[in-house]
Amino acid sequence: MIRYRRSLTLSLFFKAYLAILNQFEQRKVPVVQKLPQQYQSASSGFHSKIPKSSQYFQVVPADQKDTDLVGRPIVHKSAFKQATGEAVYCDDMPHFENELYLALVLSTRAHAEILSIDASQALAMEGVHAFFSAKDLQEPPFRNCHGIIHDDEVFAEGKVTSQGQVIGAVVAVDQITAQRASKLVKVEYKDLEPVIITIEDAIKKKSFFFNSPKEIYQGDIEAAFRSANHVLDGEARMSGQEHFYLETHCTIAVPKGEDDEMELFCSTQNPSETQRVTAEILGIKSNRVVCRVKRMGGGFGGKESRMLVLSVPVAVAAYKLNRPVRCMLDRDEDMMVSGTRHPFLGKYKVGITKEGKIIACDIEIYCNAGHTLDLSGAVTERAMFHFENAYYIPNARVRGYICKTNLPSNTAFRGFGGPQGMFFGENMIREIASYLNKDPLEISSINLYKEGDKTHYNQPLEYCTLQRCWDKCLKTADYFNRKKQVEEFNRQNRWKKRGMSVVPTKFGISYTLLMLNQAGALVLIYDDGSVLISHGGTEMGQGLHTKMIQVASRALDISADFIHIAETSTDKVPNTSATAASCGSDLNGMAVLDACETLRKRLEPFKAANPKGKWADWVKTAYCERVSLSATGFYKTPGIGYDISKNEGKPFKYFTYGAACSEVEIDCLTGDHQVLRTDIVMDLGDSLNPAIDVGQIEGGFMQGYGLFTLEEMVYSPTGTIYARGPGVYKIPGFADIPTEFNVSLLKGAPNKHAVYSSKAVGEPPLFLASSVFFAIKEAITDARAERGLKGTFKLDAPATAARIRMACEDEITDKFPEPDPSTFTPWNVVP
Repeated sequence: MIRYRRSLTLSLFFKAYLAILNQFEQRKVPVVQKLPQQYQSASSGFHSKIPKSSQYFQVVPADQKDTDLVGRPIVHKSAFKQATGEAVYCDDMPHFENELYLALVLSTRAHAEILSIDASQALAMEGVHAFFSAKDLQEPPFRNCHGIIHDDEVFAEGKVTSQGQVIGAVVAVDQITAQRASKLVKVEYKDLEPVIITIEDAIKKKSFFFNSPKEIYQGDIEAAFRSANHVLDGEARMSGQEHFYLETHCTIAVPKGEDDEMELFCSTQNPSETQRVTAEILGIKSNRVVCRVKRMGGGFGGKESRMLVLSVPVAVAAYKLNRPVRCMLDRDEDMMVSGTRHPFLGKYKVGITKEGKIIACDIEIYCNAGHTLDLSGAVTERAMFHFENAYYIPNARVRGYICKTNLPSNTAFRGFGGPQGMFFGENMIREIASYLNKDPLEISSINLYKEGDKTHYNQPLEYCTLQRCWDKCLKTADYFNRKKQVEEFNRQNRWKKRGMSVVPTKFGISYTLLMLNQAGALVLIYDDGSVLISHGGTEMGQGLHTKMIQVASRALDISADFIHIAETSTDKVPNTSATAASCGSDLNGMAVLDACETLRKRLEPFKAANPKGKWADWVKTAYCERVSLSATGFYKTPGIGYDISKNEGKPFKYFTYGAACSEVEIDCLTGDHQVLRTDIVMDLGDSLNPAIDVGQIEGGFMQGYGLFTLEEMVYSPTGTIYARGPGVYKIPGFADIPTEFNVSLLKGAPNKHAVYSSKAVGEPPLFLASSVFFAIKEAITDARAERGLKGTFKLDAPATAARIRMACEDEITDKFPEPDPSTFTPWNVVP
């Protein structure tokens, strides 16, 4: 960063000089050096252009009933309420009588012993009611820990292992009082060693969780390496990513006043887990706790498990005080406590033929888990499953290490380790292409999976549409003609360069933990014909409730005007899985369908007896005949299950395929860039709702664009998070959307494994944004070649302006050589 800022100073001076020369030339000022044609474009920066876009999808058949909404691009059911501000989120709920507000007391040390906690000044403040810490949960029936291996503490006890760890909570009459009082709680520490922040620190100290490394082995890699024409070594790195949902973590806990009953209103993707853990911590049964979720203002995986950091302390305070308690984290608090996408490091050796076909790969994958395990085991497994992206590798060994560090616990994020794993595979392709002096497109093409190929975890690919997506993407993007135009542009410009890249994706759909692949639903029909649906999925803006209404409209053969979904609640559907892994529509859609089919069969006799009647007539008659008008539905994904120790079984029910082509232009002097065009083709089967699915593709791509180019978490060497808000942490804006953005859904590719032949869409599009990253890398390669620099070079993700500028080595960057690491302490580190 320091070298970049020094280089940027001279670079901007040079750009100003070029701009002034350009103006002199335009004004015909005499005796002024003429600006070379190749330098002309360097005198200005990037400006927004008029956007263009297209969306292509299959329309429903002409004879499909108007009331059958499946396959129609209908508007998200909450869209207008959200646009007008009428949609109710957790903190929008009216305050309860006697409600109090909670504020967290957070650790300011990454690894330290807690010597004392003094809350006396806070408790002396007017309006403060209580302070809670670990000592309040020491006596049975309370517990102070949760998590897969019970390493997450409600309140830190004895020592802290991360900055941002919850030490205590202040409860007061309102938010301002609680937050002011929390700053008055004095915590005395004794620093402990070591402080492990980066993956390299963890490797050096051998700081891994107990089940590291995990391993998947396929074929005979040693024999394959011996027979390979070339063997290459390399490594690639991806940083983390903040979820930055619009609505931060929020919980309201309301004790019911008897029998230990409690109601939780929570912004969570996982209401059943919130219910279960709350009950465990309080020492009561789950049937005394009800968790309700109306909607979330975004989740992206960040509310799958880390909501417990807030919801459990709020529940403890409400239970102890027997009064409603509320808390919604400020943005800086949320970024300090909730964790990010896992940073990953991959070190690989790959064996290839002289044509560039991969025949062997040995890769070690390192995941920065943070200070507790959370979901890092499953995230690492997903990265191991997806390290090859969309390429067939007959002989492979992949080992996954879960690094234990002194950072806030990292957690689920859209893709769940898949994008990090796929990033390594794409880097291999580019490194092979560079080594053989070939186009990466050629190397990708000869290694693509084909129908019937087996993955390195022994799952055969059935109905593999990858090649169709790839070919259609190249055609719609007019790749070969535009590639020539890019090459011509680069010949004519020294300080602006363009690059193009095509990236495929293959994303496995299912939870890799077998028991989570289940869902339930409850469908109620009232005597006026109206239908109320409850299912286990949560609505976080992705349109799940809208799709469930569409499924029910076809299953019951009624207008959607009759159907309503109010909320997700654990007293309606129990033991639900988190809305995650892109399985929300697949699992809950089948459960809703199951319940609707049960009810439809019950109503068939009344429909047959009165064929000219209407829906409300048949329902009324059934009610009068004392026929049950409620039904539960259930679904469990069949035919899956995988044993990693034997490398056998089937971890995924099916795969979602896609391909993307992106063209970018970079400014070699500043590191800035602009995405000129992106074309995406995805196989989503028979889309339940093309409008929502195209929106998911576009949104997923832009979130991935942030991951691969803009968003960078900044940490100090002692574990302080510098990126605590939009002032430091930059997410994509409107101007970052590709100037031309084209999305096509593959036609004629029904999926027999999901509800009404659809496919999952939430996570698969995200990795396609790496096409921008690799297009940037192509542009940098051209800039380096003009300086005489050949061969591979390292470019970690995200490709920030600093990394782009410093990779475009020139006379300016040469003035600022890399200092000896032993001569200084860096102000920030890459985790």
